[in-house]
Amino acid sequence: EVQLVESGGGLVQAGGSLRLSCAASGFIVDDYSMGWFRQAPGKEREGVSWIMSSDGSTHYADSVKGRFTISRDNAKNTVYLQMNSLKPEDTAVYYCAASGYRGILYPAPEVFDYWGQGTQVTVSS
Repeated sequence: EVQLVESGGGLVQAGGSLRLSCAASGFIVDDYSMGWFRQAPGKEREGVSWIMSSDGSTHYADSVKGRFTISRDNAKNTVYLQMNSLKPEDTAVYYCAASGYRGILYPAPEVFDYWGQGTQVTVSS
C-alpha cells in the first residue's frame, strides 16, 4: 500500500529549528519528485520545497530560501525538510507529497499523486 507518513512537527520558538521527515512505503522516493507543502488556516496550500526525480535538483519558495533545505535518503526511502531560522509566519500544517512527473517547474498540488496526512508546525513569537 502506498503511504507517506510525516513526523517531526511541533512547537518551537522563533529563530529555532525543526527537521521534518517523510517516510514512504509502497514506492521508491528516488523514482518520484517529492515535495513539501504547507497550509495555514484561511490560506491556500502552497509549495515550500521540492526535489526532482529527473536530476535530484532542489527548488524552494522565495519565502524559505536560505532557511529550509530538502533532502532524501534513498536507503531509508525518506525525504526530509530541515527548517532553520523559523518565523511565526511559517506556522502551518506541513504535508509531504509525491509526483510521477520527473521535472516540475511549479509545485501545483494537482500534479502530486500521493499525500501524507500532515504534521503541525507552530512557531511562537
